[in-house]
Amino acid sequence: MTTTRRRFILGTVAAAGALVLGWSVLPPRQRLLTDDPLPVEPGQAAFNGWVKIGADGAVTVIMSKSEMGQGVLTSLSMLLADELDADWGRVTTEMAPIDKIYNNISVVVDGLPFHPDSQGLVRRVASHLTAKAMGHVGVMMTGGSSSVKDLWLPMREAGAAARQMLLAAAAQQWGVALADCRTERGQVLGPSGQMAGYGSLVAAAALVGVPSSIRLKTPAEFKLIGQPMHRLDSQAKITGSGQFGMDVLPPDLLYASVTMCPTLGGRVARFDATQATTAPGVRHVLAVEPLHGGTGGVAVIAGRPWQAQRALGAVSVTWDHGALATFNSDAVMTQLAQTLEDGAKGFSYYSTGDADAALRGAARTVSAEYRAPYLAHATMEPMNCTVLLKDGQATVWVPTQVPSMARNAVAGVLGLKPEAVTVNVMLLGGGFGRRLEVDFIAQAAAIARAAEGSPVQTVWSREQDMQHDFYRPACVSRFTAGLSAQGGLLAWKNTSAGQAIMPQVLKRNFGLPSGGPDKTSAEGAFDQPYEWPAARIAHEAVDLPLQVGFWRAVGHSHQAFFKECFLDEVAHAAQADPVAFRASLLQRHPRHLAVLQKVASMSSWGQPAAPGRARGVALHESFGSVVAQVAEVSVRADNSIQVHRVWCTIDCGTPVNPQLIVQQLESGIVFGLSAALYGQIDIVNGQVQASNFHDQAALRMNECPAVECAVMPSTEPPEGVGEPGLPPIAPAVANALFALTGQRLRSLPLRLA
Repeated sequence: MTTTRRRFILGTVAAAGALVLGWSVLPPRQRLLTDDPLPVEPGQAAFNGWVKIGADGAVTVIMSKSEMGQGVLTSLSMLLADELDADWGRVTTEMAPIDKIYNNISVVVDGLPFHPDSQGLVRRVASHLTAKAMGHVGVMMTGGSSSVKDLWLPMREAGAAARQMLLAAAAQQWGVALADCRTERGQVLGPSGQMAGYGSLVAAAALVGVPSSIRLKTPAEFKLIGQPMHRLDSQAKITGSGQFGMDVLPPDLLYASVTMCPTLGGRVARFDATQATTAPGVRHVLAVEPLHGGTGGVAVIAGRPWQAQRALGAVSVTWDHGALATFNSDAVMTQLAQTLEDGAKGFSYYSTGDADAALRGAARTVSAEYRAPYLAHATMEPMNCTVLLKDGQATVWVPTQVPSMARNAVAGVLGLKPEAVTVNVMLLGGGFGRRLEVDFIAQAAAIARAAEGSPVQTVWSREQDMQHDFYRPACVSRFTAGLSAQGGLLAWKNTSAGQAIMPQVLKRNFGLPSGGPDKTSAEGAFDQPYEWPAARIAHEAVDLPLQVGFWRAVGHSHQAFFKECFLDEVAHAAQADPVAFRASLLQRHPRHLAVLQKVASMSSWGQPAAPGRARGVALHESFGSVVAQVAEVSVRADNSIQVHRVWCTIDCGTPVNPQLIVQQLESGIVFGLSAALYGQIDIVNGQVQASNFHDQAALRMNECPAVECAVMPSTEPPEGVGEPGLPPIAPAVANALFALTGQRLRSLPLRLA
């Protein structure tokens, strides 16, 4: 039979389909054993890819997530140590190597554009296939408030498996039944009073092999999980022994300072380094091309940081300002608003009923437009990275949220295989999504290549950091709601317009096209629990040349402001209490309703506030957690806004460490309040106008409100905590200001007329 082109294509497609189908029904890739054995010290054994135990009984938890203040070293260690029945006082951590078992599965699965109420077959299949794929080709990363959720089972399974191996070794040594032995605080106890510390059993237990069946504790058996355990990293940070990126001091270290084109995305046209090269301590002056979406610039390498900084000022540079030379943020806001004015329908992320018909039949309609600006991350530790290129190998010390991407970026710049690059993940002085990018890492590798054989630490100044960020996208959102004659909500229609983040991230870091609608653009608008009788919620992705990135809480950070403020407008139009109006839309969502009622009780909602003050409320679901907040505000004599108190309630599933949860809620509130009151990046002719904290302010201690938090009890699997405290604060404050002044503020940052 002759093989035609048609028959060949059909046969190939059928074979590929069969392979995909066969692959899809296989179980997910295991997450216990690394491809290469973990390195161990004398007397120490690795029981799996997550835990090592020494002959002295010390337990080392292997940490695949970056610590950036969120307490992840502690919470994840608690999961493993609880199942292991370890002595908490003997638990330490060690950063993981790069391996597939450490890929973040949950963050990608949660990124699929499904409504939380959608639990049908399509979502289950899509989630299963995505999880399997990410186990093989995913990214080792910390982000999306996913760390505890992602490792809730792997960490517990690793601890339980090691515990079973220790029990088996003890039972064999004593000649007793395994079922007659138990564990407690780093010891195995036998039926006749026998007792053996874990350290004495390490050698024998390591030979037992990982059990094929692992029994996990029930919530009633937890001893550490759910308790306010002390942070494992506190002492190191207090004493200064904790190593952040800028603390790295390998032998013969050189330092690099960088100045980048003031226009984002620009590059060096030419430069004159005659004066700089003769300055004391200077080793090299070089131009660096734009890498991974960044901006090109000039770097000076010297023996001391101040030598590099001073010499950099002596370099004369002519810039090629590139495609963004005429880019203006004010024009962008006008363009986004015009996009909606022109009737852009956008991609519909959620639709129920016929919203247009319901609006036509409404007794009254309410409409409004909301706006949010570009925002910088402004982490307290500016971008930095140390790279040593020597003998065809590269060693990297960097505070990063994406170790595997960092390794690939360095390998690409230096022409090495990824296996020739070792990445040491340091403590992060703040991440907030900025350290999901690798532009500064690739740049540091390119600079270090000029001084091959010596480590080079590249550190950005605060000004370079502020003016060469990957900013949160600006966004404009338009709403229309319809009310019945009795004040009941009939319809909700919302379309927003702004840049999409994921297509840019995929292109600049992986060279890939976008794989479909970007959930991060519309999250916070469509994935909410409110029971709208008829609704259409959409987002119009507007393609602009400015590189944007993930900012803490991403789309939720502004979509929550839009949605919760407009919901307050609708409640006011219906002459309804804001809490009661929300409650009426949550009758089939008892979890959310309980959170709302709890914060109302905490704040004495319904009771008069102190003279000159008013309260506002907001409820929002993000990263799997439900948060409600009430803010109490006043207005100072100079018309500035003062937030006195914030009450906050969260349901995040099982609260692994309530103390850390409260800390993260407080952090999110302060971070979000800084943005709500002050955050705005203005760009004129492609150049960011802010340069430091004097013109891009952060909330000061004397401005911080008193914060009271409540964590709802739950036995459900844990959800995100690092970001959910942020989205409700801006709308809670804005709604309080309306109650106090009658002014409805529809743009961020909040400024009274």
